[in-house]
Amino acid sequence: MKIAIIDDEMNICLTLQSILQDDGYEVAFSQDGAAGLELIRNFHPAVLLLDVRLDGMNGLDLLEKAMKAAPQLAVIMISGHSGIREAVRAIKLGAFDFLEKPLSLPKVKITVSKAIQFKAISAEYHRLKNDVDERYRIVGQSASLETLKNLIARIAPTDSKVLIRGESGTGKELIAYAIHNGSKRFDKPFIKFNSAAIPSELVESELFGFEKGAFTGAVKSKSGKIEQADGGTLFLDEIGDMNPNAQAKILRVIQEGEFERVGSNKTQKINTRIIAATHKNLEEMVVAGSFREDLFYRLNVIPVAAPPLRQHPEDIPVLVEYFCDFFASDLNIPRKSFTPASMVELQSWEFPGNVRQLRNLVERLYIIIEEDQIEPRHLCTLITEAPRTAFWNETKLFKEKKREFEIRYLSTQLRINNGNLSRTAEALGLQVSNLSRKLKELELS
Repeated sequence: MKIAIIDDEMNICLTLQSILQDDGYEVAFSQDGAAGLELIRNFHPAVLLLDVRLDGMNGLDLLEKAMKAAPQLAVIMISGHSGIREAVRAIKLGAFDFLEKPLSLPKVKITVSKAIQFKAISAEYHRLKNDVDERYRIVGQSASLETLKNLIARIAPTDSKVLIRGESGTGKELIAYAIHNGSKRFDKPFIKFNSAAIPSELVESELFGFEKGAFTGAVKSKSGKIEQADGGTLFLDEIGDMNPNAQAKILRVIQEGEFERVGSNKTQKINTRIIAATHKNLEEMVVAGSFREDLFYRLNVIPVAAPPLRQHPEDIPVLVEYFCDFFASDLNIPRKSFTPASMVELQSWEFPGNVRQLRNLVERLYIIIEEDQIEPRHLCTLITEAPRTAFWNETKLFKEKKREFEIRYLSTQLRINNGNLSRTAEALGLQVSNLSRKLKELELS
C-alpha cells in the first residue's frame, strides 16, 4: 500500500516516513506543493498526508487539485495553525480526517489504517453500485427506447409520482431504477415491493412494518419497506394487486407523508418518492371498484409506457449480444454467437413474455446447446412457448389479410433496418422504386 506525504518540514516527512515504513507501507514524500501534485499523479498513493500550509501553495488549494487528479485518494490533513474553518473546508473538499500538530504518532497510524479501510469500503461500494447499474441498464437503440430514455431524463430530477404501465417482462423495474438513479436521491435506498408476490394478509406488515406483539409471531419490532426507503425511492410493483386497506394507507403516505407501523399509534414522518408499476388496466379496476380512484390519480401524475418487444424488434440483436456477454461471464461458459439466420428468425417472433422471455431463451441456449454458434434449428428445438403471433390463425377476406400482412411485414422490416429505404429494399430483393410505390399504396411513411 502506497502512502504520500506533502509537508514543507523535512523532519516531519522523515519521521512519518519512518513509522509508516515500519508498518509495511511504501512511502514517498515531497516538501513542495507543485512537486507534490506530480508525486500524486506518478506515485498513485492510496493515502495522502497533507500539510495545510506549504511554501508557495495553500494546502487546501492543493487538496482540491489532488481530489480532481485522484478522486479515490484518502487525504488526511495536518496542521499546527489552522482552526475550525479550515477543518470544515477540508472535509467539504473531500478530506478523510484532520490532524493537529504536534502529531501523535500512534494516532497517525490509527488514522492511516482507518483511511485505508474506508478506501476499501468505498471501492467495494462503487464496484457494487456499478454492478447494480449494469444489471439495471436499459439495453436498446430503437427510436421507441430513445424516446423512453429521454422521458426518464426529464422526469428523474423531479419528485413527481410516476406510474409505469406495460406487459410483464418489458422492464418496468429497470425504468423505475433509471428514474431513481437519475434523481437527487440516487445515493439513497431504492426499495422494491411487489404486491403480487406477498400474501394479501402480510402486505401491510411488510410494507409499513410492525411493533412487537402486533400479531402472533411478532416477537420483535421490524421496519417496513416504506421506512427503509426514507430519503430514497419506493418502487411499488404490481400496484394493481394491492388490497384495499393497503391502498388507503399508501394514499395517506402520498398525501400526508406519514404512516404508522402495524400495532402502533405513533405517527412517523417519511420523505420517500413513490414509483408504481402495473400490467393491469387500472381504469377498468377503478370502474369495478377494486382500485381506489383517488389513489390512481395520485400515482398517475406522470404515466410512462414500457413498450413490448414486438414494437421494437430492431433491439433484439442488441439485447442478444448483451445477454451473450452476461451469461458467458455469469455461467463461466465460452461466449456463443448467433448466426445472421438465427437472428432474423428471432426478430420474426412476437415474444409474448417480452425481454424476460428472450433473456430466458438465451440462458437456456447457453446451458443446453454445446456448439458455439446458434443456428435456427437450435432455436426451434428449445422453444416450448408460443413465440409467434396469432396472425396466421385469424380468418378474414384474403384481400384484407394480404394488405394487413404487407403493412405489418414492411413496417417491421423498415424498423429492423432503422428506416433505411435502400437497405430494406436490398434485404427484400426489391427495387427501391417498387418498394417506395408499395409504401405509398399502403400509406406507410
